[in-house]
Amino acid sequence: MSEGQASARSHAPVGRPLLSLTLAALMDEVHAHSGAVYLLSPDQPVLEMAVMAGLPRAFAAPWERIGLSAPIPVSDAVRERRLVWVGGGEEMARHYPRIAMVLPYPFSLAALPVATPAKTYGAVFVTWPGSHPPELSDREREHLTAACDRLAVRLERAAEHSLSLAHEPDLLAAPVVGGVAGSLGTVEAARMVSRLPYGLCSLDLHGRVAFANAAASDLLGVAPDRLPGAHLWAAVPWLNDPVYEDRYRAALFSQDVTSFVALRPPDTWLSFRLYPSTTGISMRISRARAVTEMNRAAPPQAGAGTDRLVTITQVLGLAGALTEAVGVQDVVQLVADEIVPAVGGQGLVVLGSRAGRLRVLGHRGYADPLVVERFDGLPLSEPTPGGQVLRTGVPAFFESRGDLERLYPALQTHPSEFSAWAYLPLIASGRPVGTCVLSYGAPHRFATEERAVLTSLAGLIAQALERAMLYDVKHRLAHGLQEALLPSTLPALEGIEAAARYLPATRGMEIGGDFYDLVPTDGVAAAVIGDVQGHNVTAAGLMGQVRTAVRAYTAVGQAPDEVMRSTNRLLLDLGSELFASCLYLRLDAERGRAVMARAGHPPPLLRRPDGRVRVLDLAGGPLLGIDGTAAYPSTEVALPPGSLLVLYTDGLVESPGVDLEDALAELCGRLTELGDLRLDDLADALMRHGPHSADRLDDTAVLLLRSLPR
Repeated sequence: MSEGQASARSHAPVGRPLLSLTLAALMDEVHAHSGAVYLLSPDQPVLEMAVMAGLPRAFAAPWERIGLSAPIPVSDAVRERRLVWVGGGEEMARHYPRIAMVLPYPFSLAALPVATPAKTYGAVFVTWPGSHPPELSDREREHLTAACDRLAVRLERAAEHSLSLAHEPDLLAAPVVGGVAGSLGTVEAARMVSRLPYGLCSLDLHGRVAFANAAASDLLGVAPDRLPGAHLWAAVPWLNDPVYEDRYRAALFSQDVTSFVALRPPDTWLSFRLYPSTTGISMRISRARAVTEMNRAAPPQAGAGTDRLVTITQVLGLAGALTEAVGVQDVVQLVADEIVPAVGGQGLVVLGSRAGRLRVLGHRGYADPLVVERFDGLPLSEPTPGGQVLRTGVPAFFESRGDLERLYPALQTHPSEFSAWAYLPLIASGRPVGTCVLSYGAPHRFATEERAVLTSLAGLIAQALERAMLYDVKHRLAHGLQEALLPSTLPALEGIEAAARYLPATRGMEIGGDFYDLVPTDGVAAAVIGDVQGHNVTAAGLMGQVRTAVRAYTAVGQAPDEVMRSTNRLLLDLGSELFASCLYLRLDAERGRAVMARAGHPPPLLRRPDGRVRVLDLAGGPLLGIDGTAAYPSTEVALPPGSLLVLYTDGLVESPGVDLEDALAELCGRLTELGDLRLDDLADALMRHGPHSADRLDDTAVLLLRSLPR
């Protein structure tokens, strides 16, 4: 063979539509009504739909490309190299809730790998109507397995001979043929249908009208020439509702006769009855007189016309609300307030795990909390439904107390007041993060659609819970770090009463660079308060270094101005891009004086024994960490017994839209009024009245020093 012939051979297509013929023969052998063949991508772990039969590809659009790790039957079949059988809608909702949510119809499904012992080429799935027995017969199993094995061998041979698979069209019914005779055969048959007093329509698998008699046109209120070839939902505007199209899809999937009623404006109710087959749907249309009379006799009730458990509007509202939940308890409260009533429940438990043990994260609606809290701390290996669902990620539904106690007899010893339960796995990022338990006051039947909706709602809750758990961990970390960097208590000093408070910003990590300290030295005390830029771990770490440095410079006896200069040089040597403000003072209560140095920090306040308050506008230098040659002059201030010094960071006085001088004047007024309180009470009062709303932009620290009478 020449080089050119070899090249041509390497790109030659397979001679026949291999995939389509194999799928058609397979479906015929097992009497399936739809199916598809997937091929494994050569360069990534993805299954791609190559051909589909029996239903429009749009029905399977979400699964045209499937990752091998996806929780989908064909992916499971390929990964585990086995036949996967799903025997109905209830089993689909239990094991594959994502599919059940999109296709909440009664149908059965089998998925098989297309593989030789040496290589996997893809997968096949086929479906049957809901009337199929819940188990796959031995004959069907043998036919399916043999057909997939034969297809794998043919694909292997094609690969050995470098034959490529040409594009193959999907296998659907014949295209729409307009006109009465072309649709129904004989002219006489068409005449017979036209004389019938009710409307008749024929729809293809895509929902397009192939035929409509005159009565159908009259009932629908559409000109006869507008129906053939058009989608029924587009040609009839008042039928353009997902609820009605959903009944058409349900008929095709289940192959069961389906019906619905619809209101033709302004007040005429029509009855639609759908008779499906593997080639399309025959539809009978008539007046729904019983419905019309019923609506004339009785006013519509609240909520009538909505047969869905949770509407799309509710789902969007819940999703938006869940994004605003911050901590775990926020999620629990939101689910209890919004989701539990929406699905008809009365109680809620949210479970998680830590260190191999079950943890009750929150609960609502239980008269006796001990019924729930006794599970907290149990090993996950204990036979409890909450632990089982959390471990496996598979939902469990108990329609009565008997159903629950039959599987978990130990629960009989401490029964709750509820009679039905839905245990929903909360799966986020591919792993279970908890279990949501919805409790019902009376026995409750969980229909297939309801199970799918609940499982999908659990996905929204899981995402919010995962974020909330991460936030709570971050919150505990931030506060633990802040507490470690600030003094746990202030030292007792002779002749001086002291109190301090710290409040983090509500943005960022709720940790910041504000700090304070009180250091006893020989005969005097050193006090410092400062603010490093930022509300994050970097600011907190630098704050810890500054506070430690100030203590060290104090210990070696440096004067206030020297402490400021030394700390300034330290920040420059550290190479940090952050700046810091600082106020440092030496307090000699015995002599009644204080020596202070300031680096870009808000001025302290002094309340005299007579109650007058003034701002100590001290001379000072720039922020620390800017200029290595900066000087920080010190100022001596008289501090008679009974005087109060108020040191603070700018979070106490600065807020958007408020002038700083006005804020300082207001703070002075509060000190005049409240300055005789115990220092702890005064510190609390100052923090309560500061500009620290629920959306604090900055940290706040306060250090109060009172000179006691001698």
